[in-house]
Amino acid sequence: MRAASRDLSLRGAIVLAPVEMDEVPGTQQKDLLDALHRHKIDLADRVLIVNPGGYVGESTRGEIVYAEAAGKLVSYTEPD
Repeated sequence: MRAASRDLSLRGAIVLAPVEMDEVPGTQQKDLLDALHRHKIDLADRVLIVNPGGYVGESTRGEIVYAEAAGKLVSYTEPD
């Protein structure tokens, strides 16, 4: 995600990236971060999914569904 954020920023894009955490968030933190990610999707023109090796986790799948329902263009760094 850092590399994608850097590359997009250097091309003049405003990047609203998810928060990176070293530890697994607790339930309350996860709920807060999920709401924050949805709000970032609301603000975005498009959503880029960073999916090394084609992997997409459960939380990201939910964000993809949310973004598509909101009419956002969703693209991926790697094919499925």
